[in-house]
Amino acid sequence: MDIFSLRTAAWLGATVVAAGLLGTAGCSSSSSSAPSTSASPKTFSVKQLILGETMKHSFQPNGTGAMQSEHLVQPDDIAAVGGHIYVGFQNNLGPQGEAAGSGNLDSTLVELTPTGSVVKQWDVKGKIDGMGADPATSRVILTVNEDSKSSLYVESGGTITHYTYAQSPLPHKGGTDAVSVYNGKILVSASAPGTSGTAPKDAAAVYVVTLNTAAKTAAVTPFFAINATATAVNGTNAGKTVTLALTDPDSNMVMPSSSPKFAGDFMLNAQGDKKLIFSGPSGQNLQVVNINNAVDDSAVATSASGTLYMTDSSADSVVALTGPFKPGTVYTAIAPCNANSAPSTCPNPPAWPPNSLGAINLTTGAVTTTYHGPITPKGMVFVP
Repeated sequence: MDIFSLRTAAWLGATVVAAGLLGTAGCSSSSSSAPSTSASPKTFSVKQLILGETMKHSFQPNGTGAMQSEHLVQPDDIAAVGGHIYVGFQNNLGPQGEAAGSGNLDSTLVELTPTGSVVKQWDVKGKIDGMGADPATSRVILTVNEDSKSSLYVESGGTITHYTYAQSPLPHKGGTDAVSVYNGKILVSASAPGTSGTAPKDAAAVYVVTLNTAAKTAAVTPFFAINATATAVNGTNAGKTVTLALTDPDSNMVMPSSSPKFAGDFMLNAQGDKKLIFSGPSGQNLQVVNINNAVDDSAVATSASGTLYMTDSSADSVVALTGPFKPGTVYTAIAPCNANSAPSTCPNPPAWPPNSLGAINLTTGAVTTTYHGPITPKGMVFVP
């Protein structure tokens, strides 16, 4: 475990204006119509907090030989707990933990203050692709290797503990991704089904994970399946029961209690399928919103003030966007290249642009760009 302490690498304090922000992409209650497109312009400030090229980690190429060092790259998932922000840098690893070109086998978890001062960093074996925080225990839970050969780490009190899954390979023959703690349960996306073999037709889309702290193992049980039935919220089947047929369980989150729609529900983003699935604590009585573009992480603004923290993988940076925000808005990283229909060469503008910051209308499924600036967001978390 390598721990470094660095100061803020702030480079940008720009103020930007997005005309008509939060128009059709605003979140609305189920009893109301889509929001007006005549919203007045909103002014946002964007500041870069840390830059990967100012930070380094040490590693042994392919796990052997003399130590080397390299800059941190590819920040992806992000979480907030205990007044601090946690970011996972993937460092060019493959989706099954394959070594980077440098021979590096480790991702780096970075803890920083809200103003960008780095507190600690830890190297973990594998590609960090999912992360979530447990506010009840102040733990940060992260998964590595989203396609296969996956495992899980828990950071608590400055110490990281590695857990291996008790079932290997996992029942859905894939990896694990995003993490949420929902009513005390650890819920993990069952990503890339069928990577290491044929996935069962009723393979889990989301697992409930139970940690055995003595054995350092993590047992999984299904929360709901890729072929579960759900009530369609929008589209031609609105109000009808549909079969999900998910192929790409990816990010997830718990909707805040103040959300105008789906308050307190768990949300799974089936990224390539362009579907958002909402569930209560039982994993039953699902609802599905079909969206018109693929998205990565999302975050709900719970106050007019606050900060939306985002990772920008293309710039190897973490940025902070401040409001005013419209409470209840579901901000999202629009990710066209993650759709199942995306071409092999992507981004490929204008039809297939890079990631951008947008918002989701949970009534209509419309995903619209809300910020035209020099960031390509992936992970995000809102801190009021």
